[in-house]
Amino acid sequence: MLCQFTVKNYKSIRDEMTFDMQATAISEHEDRVIKDADGELFLPISVIYGPNGGGKSNVLEALHTLDSKVLRPLCATCDKNDCDYKVRKIPVEPFAFSEDSKNEPTEFEVFFRTEIAEYRYILQIKQDVVLYESLDRIKMETGRRSALFTRNSEEVSLKGDFGKFKISDELSTTLPLLSYLGITYKKNEIVNDVLSWFEDSIDFLNYGDPYEELRTAVANSEKIKDLVLDMIREMDLDIEDFRVEEKDNDRIEVYTKHIVDGYSAEITLSEESSGTKKLFGLLPFIAKSLVYGTTLIIDELDAKIHPALLQNIIERFTDLSINRNGGQLIFTSHDLSTMNSELFRRDEIWFVAKGNAQNSKLYSLVEFKNEKGVSVRKDAKFDKQYLEGKYGADPYLRKIIDWGTVGV
Repeated sequence: MLCQFTVKNYKSIRDEMTFDMQATAISEHEDRVIKDADGELFLPISVIYGPNGGGKSNVLEALHTLDSKVLRPLCATCDKNDCDYKVRKIPVEPFAFSEDSKNEPTEFEVFFRTEIAEYRYILQIKQDVVLYESLDRIKMETGRRSALFTRNSEEVSLKGDFGKFKISDELSTTLPLLSYLGITYKKNEIVNDVLSWFEDSIDFLNYGDPYEELRTAVANSEKIKDLVLDMIREMDLDIEDFRVEEKDNDRIEVYTKHIVDGYSAEITLSEESSGTKKLFGLLPFIAKSLVYGTTLIIDELDAKIHPALLQNIIERFTDLSINRNGGQLIFTSHDLSTMNSELFRRDEIWFVAKGNAQNSKLYSLVEFKNEKGVSVRKDAKFDKQYLEGKYGADPYLRKIIDWGTVGV
């Protein structure tokens, strides 16, 4: 489960910004928040709105970049098919419109939870060189907090359960220590727990190849396939079943089954409509998140599907009788038909827009106050007020037009 993510000096993000999946103490939709074993409350869904060019995608890309930076060294030595795309190097780009920022490191900090612990991981990088890195842990069972390691340009300090580890004197300055531990001590319970979250518990979907994405998500899980079929039938796509067939040269072919007037026939996914092909690239990941409780990150989800289907997906995550394992969906959107108080809590709606120095600002609806210091009512017409520019991130302007007390 993703708890909180902070980034500074990345692409359009100049100043430190924090994206928070912890539920705030507000009264709406209290039955739609995830309650963890220790009583802490988290959000099952969050959406980021804002104008084109405002920096929405960069918030998600920053988290993807951190994930890639950790996993790439591990995947470079991995023989799994689904590791191939993770080997691609993603550059860490600082804020470009300031000489000072270009000479400062990019900073990442993420809080996340597994079944046994909550972790805080910090990574600071400049031109691919790791300048600082640390990992802390809070045990879920006892609530005890402990440091596991810290690293700076001068030394590595291993602590607590990591104190017995041996680190090479020739540790590369471009290799995260967390990645090194994953390669060297992958059988250690804590190392495996941390790396498994980065590898298996958070997914980034960009619709690059629906076939490969389908292979990755469905794999051999009948639970995922069954849920995908349930969603397809509920969406009335006239598809009764599908199967994935392995071909030569590590290719796959997807076949969909239709029944027309009692006659059953199969066609390939390539023969389906573009909308159906996009759904097949999406629904297995939605199903995986709901079945296994993973965090799913999608840029411009609304551009891929009909608004009615988008609403259906949102409701699956906020209905905890369906989302029983704490799955989370985080996405960017321009769709205003779903921006309302029936679907979202105020702390689930975020905005991004640019300030006068081309720097992106991120803030949630629940913390927004107008120039008189008044908060947004929980029963307000979110979409109408957004279109009127009352939340600062005007959908038709790239820059912030009214910050109120949020800041400039």
